[in-house]
Amino acid sequence: MVDEVALRAAIGRVEDAEIHRSLEELKMVREVEVDPSGNVRVLVALTVPGHPLKDTLKADVTAAVASIAGTGATTVDFTVMSDQDRAELQELLGGGPNASREVRIDIRTRVLAIASGKGGVGKSSVTTNLAVALADMGKTVGVIDADVWGFSIPKMLGIDRNPTVIEQMIIPPEAHGVRVMSMDYFVQDDQAVIWRGPMLHKALEQFLVDVHWGELDYLLLDLPPGTGDVSISISQFLPRAQMVIVTTPQVTAQRVAKRAGLMAEKVNQEVLGVVENMSFFTGDDGVRYDIFGSGGGAALAEQLGVPLLGQVPLLAEMREGADSGTPVQIAAPESESAAAFRSIASSIESLKPRLRAHPELIIS
Repeated sequence: MVDEVALRAAIGRVEDAEIHRSLEELKMVREVEVDPSGNVRVLVALTVPGHPLKDTLKADVTAAVASIAGTGATTVDFTVMSDQDRAELQELLGGGPNASREVRIDIRTRVLAIASGKGGVGKSSVTTNLAVALADMGKTVGVIDADVWGFSIPKMLGIDRNPTVIEQMIIPPEAHGVRVMSMDYFVQDDQAVIWRGPMLHKALEQFLVDVHWGELDYLLLDLPPGTGDVSISISQFLPRAQMVIVTTPQVTAQRVAKRAGLMAEKVNQEVLGVVENMSFFTGDDGVRYDIFGSGGGAALAEQLGVPLLGQVPLLAEMREGADSGTPVQIAAPESESAAAFRSIASSIESLKPRLRAHPELIIS
C-alpha cells in the first residue's frame, strides 16, 4: 500500500526551478492518482505554455514519487494555469501591479555595482565569476547586465533562453546558481542599442521593478564603462549599492578607474574595494610575468582609501569559459583565477556596508 499522504507531501515539496518555491505553495499540483498496483499519475499546472524547465520539473516530480515506498511507474502530465491562476500567483509572489514603480529589491539584499573607468579591463568577466563564487558559497545571487550597449553576461554564463513572463511579472533565467536579466534577451544579434538616457533609465527601471528576483543575498550590477547615464540611474534607484571598481595593473587604467570611485563619492555611494584583473600570467616555467605592469590596483585602492579585494591572474580558461558559457569557477576550480574569485567573494562577505539604507526608496 502507498501512503498517499506522504506521497502528496513529497510531491508538494518539489521546487519549481524557475520561481524557487514549492509546488504546494504555488498550487501547481492539481491531481495525484494511485492505482491498485502502486502506479502514480500526477497532473501539474505549468505557469505558462512551453515552460522552459518542464523536463526538469518532470524529473523532480518522478524522483519525489520514487522516494515513497510501494510506488510503481510514474506518469507526469501537464496542464497550464488559467489567467486567474496566474494573477493569483503574481499576487502571491508580490509581483502584482506596481503603479508607483517602486524598486522591488529586498532591504536585506546586498547590492554590488561592478564599475570601471574604461572598457577592456574584464569587468563583465569579474562580475560573472564573482557571482558564481558567491553562489558556490551558498548565497542566492542575481545579476543585472546593466552594460546596455556591451551586454555579455548571459553568454558568459551559458544562458540560452529568454525570461518567462507571467502576467506583468518577469522571471529571470538562471545558470550556475545565478539569476540574470540583460538587454541580450531583447535584442537581435544583428541589432545595435542606440538609446539616449531616458530609454536606458526606463530599461533599468523595468529590471528592478517588474522582475521577480526572489529573496536574494546579493544583486550584482555590471555597469558600462565610465560615469554616464546608467551609473547615475543606478545611484538613484539603488542608493545603498556598494561599488566594486575593476582595474588592471596598468597605470593608465588605474588613473581612469579612479573617476568611477570619485563619482561614487559624489552620489554618496560606498566604494567597497578594488579588484585588479589581468594581474599577472604564470608560465609553464612557474614564473610570474607582469604583462600589463604592476601596482595599479594597490595604488588605486590606496588613493580611494579602500582595500584591494584581490588580484585575478590571466588564465586561458577564463577566456575560453567566457566564450563557451562555462565560468572559470566551473571550468577550472583549482586554478589561480578561481581561487582569487573565492578569496574576493569571502572578503566581500566579511565587509559589511558602512552606509545606511534608504528605506523610503526601497521596499522589502
